[in-house]
Amino acid sequence: MGKNFYIVDVFAEEKYSGNQLAVFRNAGDFSDAEMQKIAKEMNYSETTFILSDEMREGGYAVRIFTPEREVPFAGHPTLGTAFVIQREIIGKPVETIILNLKVGQIPVAINYVEGQADVLWMRQNPPSFGQVLDPQLISHVLSLDESDIDDRYPVQEVSTGLPFIIVPLKTLEAVKRAIVDKEKYFELIRDLEAKAILIFCPETYNPQNDLNVRVFADYFGVPEDPATGSANGCLAGYLVKYRYFGRDRIDLRVEQGYEIGRPSLILIRGEYRGGTVRVYVGGRVKMIAKGVFI
Repeated sequence: MGKNFYIVDVFAEEKYSGNQLAVFRNAGDFSDAEMQKIAKEMNYSETTFILSDEMREGGYAVRIFTPEREVPFAGHPTLGTAFVIQREIIGKPVETIILNLKVGQIPVAINYVEGQADVLWMRQNPPSFGQVLDPQLISHVLSLDESDIDDRYPVQEVSTGLPFIIVPLKTLEAVKRAIVDKEKYFELIRDLEAKAILIFCPETYNPQNDLNVRVFADYFGVPEDPATGSANGCLAGYLVKYRYFGRDRIDLRVEQGYEIGRPSLILIRGEYRGGTVRVYVGGRVKMIAKGVFI
């Protein structure tokens, strides 16, 4: 019997923007190898597999695969899968959907307009802050000058379940100029927990937005990602920890994907309270297509 699957755009204000995702239902009888082959065939940044339409242990069991490997957590697959669960499995408005991922349980809250899902928000795990890296080394990996990096803030590994190297740049021109030297990139990540790089700056293409972001993840088979919820959750934690905007709480619009023709909008919130950093990532999801995998 065929499996229902869906193609959605995540962090998309309109169709054919944002980050595409394929979501499969009732996939519990797929082997790991089958899931990996399907993800490679779909050739999106991630493919998700809802193991059962039935909720178990307080949530829906979901696994996430990139074209190269399984990952414990990723942001746009979490939101996109929750959207499919609400619309296609539950079939009515609910306030929160829990996804049971390898990283743990991730709650997704859903706001509605006229009964239709509008903005979905996930609360990510509290961020952990890892190794501080040499700015000169990172600038060589990105084919930039060391002076392009904003030295008021560290280049640092940050994780909310999937770690990223966060790199603050001074200008949009520097963000646009960045080109990953793959040999130096793979040499850099060989001994690091983080395997992907997020660069950002406070200049934007769209004046309504607050930050511009690019994410490079060749290790996962994604040279450049158009919209990355997990990375932007790490960024939210970084921004409040270092008071990038001079305050302990942020509520921002982040643009990503403009350089590769997939303009996305990611909403991030963060706060530092009681010694703990809390981060939330939100966005809209658009249904693109439905099908049956035979």
